[in-house]
Amino acid sequence: MIAGLSIQTFTTLHVIISLIAIVTSFVVMFGMLASNKLPGWTAVCLFFTVLTTVTGFMFPFAGFTPAIGTGVVSSVLLILALVGLYIKKLAGSWRWIYVVTAVAAFWFNVFVLIVQSFEKVKLLNPAAPMVGPPFAEPTNTHFAIAQGVALVFFVVMGFLAARKFRPGPPLSF
Repeated sequence: MIAGLSIQTFTTLHVIISLIAIVTSFVVMFGMLASNKLPGWTAVCLFFTVLTTVTGFMFPFAGFTPAIGTGVVSSVLLILALVGLYIKKLAGSWRWIYVVTAVAAFWFNVFVLIVQSFEKVKLLNPAAPMVGPPFAEPTNTHFAIAQGVALVFFVVMGFLAARKFRPGPPLSF
């Protein structure tokens, strides 16, 4: 039991939260490319991305795992993104710090989505990589290609977003 839910129910909830975070992250990232802050979408995106990380830490685990490491790095990135956006108001270098950390946190969610898809989706499961201690090389080229394409996509999108995201000053009433 986790938070009063069976592990299966909690896992389903975690997956739904993660998928909402990923879908809203796409909206926010493409908003960045158009230099649009999309404050409502961004708030929902960051909320569900933080919730994804928090619920990920709630699963039972023994010792340090790659999943825990991913969660820790994602947490640091999200803290920087939140500080840059809501505390520093994207002033000066905080604009690009926000963009880079938000896109990197988004990539981590997609990275985990790809890993979980290769492990759990029946169609992809025969192509799943062998997992060995710690951080074994992927043994399947389909998995490596999927992760490589995702990484290149996010590096390019993050670079473009950092260059193009220049929202105007906040409106005052």
